[in-house]
Amino acid sequence: MIVHGSSISPFVRKVLVFAAEKGLACENRPTGLGPKSDEFMAISPFGKIPAFEDGDYKLCDSSAIVHYVDAAYAATPLIPADPKDRGRAVWFDEYADTIMFAAFAPIFWNRALAPRLKMPFDEALAAKAEAEAVPPVLAYLESIAPEAGAYLIGDSLSLADIAVCCPLVNGSYAGLTVDADKYPRAAAYTAAILARPSFATLIAADKAMMGF
Repeated sequence: MIVHGSSISPFVRKVLVFAAEKGLACENRPTGLGPKSDEFMAISPFGKIPAFEDGDYKLCDSSAIVHYVDAAYAATPLIPADPKDRGRAVWFDEYADTIMFAAFAPIFWNRALAPRLKMPFDEALAAKAEAEAVPPVLAYLESIAPEAGAYLIGDSLSLADIAVCCPLVNGSYAGLTVDADKYPRAAAYTAAILARPSFATLIAADKAMMGF
């Protein structure tokens, strides 16, 4: 199983954590910001990460990939079978990939990644996102966060927990943390999920590689 794309991407991270939580061996092949190889473009025709290979099966888009992996490797399911719980898992995945990503991406790019790559950045865009886009995202997370040691759906880790916590990692690389005074439940919940080895190993590697 091969995942193409850098683990500093929340979408790549989602797939890598998902595979790790299922106990699956997964090779990560990072890609840069520039033009992609013909091999990569054959898998992901619009050049988006991650791209994925499992033997001769090839797929792109993080949500499509994790749904495939959960179905193909049914042990330790991470997407609920119950229709209502499955619907909620799909919603949390969408919330993370769209609303959360849009809130944290300007902060991550302009404060963490672009300066390290010596590329143009705009602190005003980061400040605007922190002031306007992030608070509603964290307020919603506070409203749904479970008690410490619990999960968003049921009594075990699921795609919902993995997806929601991935964009928060990028925020942390830019120095943005979940304020425990304002959002105590969200802070405790995310700290517990991010302490899991599946996340912690990738975070440590990202920090060592990029100096976050």
